[in-house]
Formats: sequence, structure tokens, C-alpha cells
Amino acid sequence: MLGGGTEPDPRFTLANERTFLAWIRTALALLAGGVALEAFTADTFAEPVRSGLAVVLLLLSLMLAVAAGIRWLAVERAMRRQAPLPLSLLVPVLAGGAALVAAAFLAVALGGA
Repeated sequence: MLGGGTEPDPRFTLANERTFLAWIRTALALLAGGVALEAFTADTFAEPVRSGLAVVLLLLSLMLAVAAGIRWLAVERAMRRQAPLPLSLLVPVLAGGAALVAAAFLAVALGGA
């Protein structure tokens, strides 16, 4: 699964694992936020807005968890082959999703929903 190469310094492998776990922690926070939004904000948001925001948070959580696993494997392979580390798509996807959710919250706070 790792595609050969030489065993990297354990410190680098452990750092890669910690980064993976940080992304998973973020995915779990997004998951909890989506569930909490749907379960506890019926009085705050209109139903379509609440459900839409919850779906966006849940989809971000799903994408982030899957991408974190793929990223961990790609980095581990690159380290074993002593190749450059791959560029991550996690950051722009997460930033775009967070901006979308923040814009929706701002619209509701300003009375637009």
C-alpha cells in the first residue's frame, strides 16, 4: 500500500500521523456542528437555511475525513521515496466551505434569511 521505498525517520512518520489526526479532529468538529445546527437551532434559522447549512457542514466533514486519509497516504509514500511532498487540496476546500457557512450566518445575523 505504501509502494516501497525506504523507511523514513520515525519522527516524520509520527508528524504525518499527528497532522492526519488534526484533520480528523476538524472533520469531527464539523460533523458535530452540523448535527448541533440541525438539532438545536429551529428557533434561530428558517428550515431551508438550517438544513442547508447543516448539509454543507456534514459534506465538508465527509470530504475532509476522506481527503485526510488520502493525504496521509500520499505524504507517507512521498517520504518513503524521498520525493517532494504533494500539495494539499484540504486547505482551499475547507477555507471555501467555512467562508460559505460564515456568509450564510452573516446573512441570517443581518436579517437576510
